[in-house]
Amino acid sequence: MNDKSPTPEIFDPAAAGWEVVDRMGFGHHVGPLWRQGDGRFGFVVAEKHINFNNVLHGGMLATLVDQAMGMTALRATGGKKHATIELSVQFVGAIRLGEFVEANCEVVRLTRSIIFMRSKVTVGTRTVGTASGVWKIAGE
Repeated sequence: MNDKSPTPEIFDPAAAGWEVVDRMGFGHHVGPLWRQGDGRFGFVVAEKHINFNNVLHGGMLATLVDQAMGMTALRATGGKKHATIELSVQFVGAIRLGEFVEANCEVVRLTRSIIFMRSKVTVGTRTVGTASGVWKIAGE
């Protein structure tokens, strides 16, 4: 009896029309992160993202939503600099090696100095996390 299950095919974001996000600084170490349109970001879970339970490390999921909501906020403000001042992440389900994790972000409210955001995180049709956050827009 063969107890090895077949290896699932790894999702290719480029072939599906996703564009790689510029990899600089911290993003270089955790990426590549991918973008499709406004507010949709994702990545393929690699060995470097896995914790000791052999699932995605929660810190990587937090990194995804922070980066994704931050880039969405950047577009919403026309490129104004800003900083995360609050981030709340709810871990809903396990994410495994090779899966494509997608964060769908939206601006809840935009004021002159603050941006309120939320994100739903999915793997396919499965919800694996949610997040909300607040960003401070830098003064002129």
